[in-house]
Amino acid sequence: MKFARLGPVGAEVPVVVTGDGVRDLTGITADLDARFWESGGPARVAAALAAGELPPVENADGLRIGAPISRPGAIVCIGMNYAAHAAESGAEPPSSPVIFFKAPNTLAGPNDPVTIPRGSTKTDWEVELGVVIGKRASYLDSPADSLDHVAGFVVANDLSERAFQIEQSGGQWSKGKIAAGFSPVGPWLVTPDEVEHQKLTLRSFVNGEPRQDSSTADQIFDVATVIHHLSQYMVLDPGDLIMTGTPEGVALSGRFPYLQPGDVVEVEIDGLGRQRQEYVAYEARR
Repeated sequence: MKFARLGPVGAEVPVVVTGDGVRDLTGITADLDARFWESGGPARVAAALAAGELPPVENADGLRIGAPISRPGAIVCIGMNYAAHAAESGAEPPSSPVIFFKAPNTLAGPNDPVTIPRGSTKTDWEVELGVVIGKRASYLDSPADSLDHVAGFVVANDLSERAFQIEQSGGQWSKGKIAAGFSPVGPWLVTPDEVEHQKLTLRSFVNGEPRQDSSTADQIFDVATVIHHLSQYMVLDPGDLIMTGTPEGVALSGRFPYLQPGDVVEVEIDGLGRQRQEYVAYEARR
C-alpha cells in the first residue's frame, strides 16, 4: 500500500493511494502517527479497502502533498553509507555505521519550497532511502529481526549546509543538518511487501541536470544491519525515521556548484516516487 498525507501544513489528511484513486483514512485514523503504526493500522486499512468502505478524496491532485508521516520522535541518519560517497567526501568507508540526528522540525513535504539558511554558501542535496519504524525496536537479537519492525519506505532528501557541517562543526555534523525544511520526505510511504528495498535506484537532478544515480544495493550497511545496529544503542519507536545514507554525486565532491536561490532539485527512488523543491533566499521575518 501507499500512504500519504494531503493538505495545508499542519492540517494534512491521511490517505491511501490506490490504483483507482485516493481514499480518505480519517474514518480510521486522525494521522499517520505512532499510534496508527503500532496498532495494526495498515491491516485495518486493507480490510476497509477490500470492503469498499473508504470514501474518495475529492480534488486530490490539487492538494499539497505533505510528508507521509506525522512529526517523528527521532530522525536518525547514517553517514557515508556508500563507499563512493565516502571517497568524494575525503574519507575512508566506515567500519561501523556513522550516526547523527536531525531535528524533527526539519520534516517537510516533498515539493515544499526550501529556504536556504541565512549565511549559507554551501547548501547541498542528498537523495536517500528513508525507513519508517512501525514497531518498537530495542536490543534486537539479529539483523534478521529488523524488517519486522519496518512500517515502510520513503524518498528522503537529507539536505546539508557543508560550511556549517564541516567548517563550523566543532566536531559534530548537526549544525549543517538541522535548518528548517532540511528533511523533505515523500510523496508516499510504501509498505515493505511492495518494495525490494535493497534493489532500488536512487537519482537526483539539479535544474534538470543529473547528479546522483546509484542503487541501494551499493550500501555498505544494508537496512537490516542499520536497524539492528541502532537498536543496540537506542530505542526506535513507531513513526521514527531513519535516513540510510546518500550515494556519490553531491556538491561536496567539488564537481558541482552548491545550491543558489532559484535552483530546482528533484530526487527520486524507483517505486517510491519523486520530489521537486525550489530553493529560495532567506528573508528575515518582520
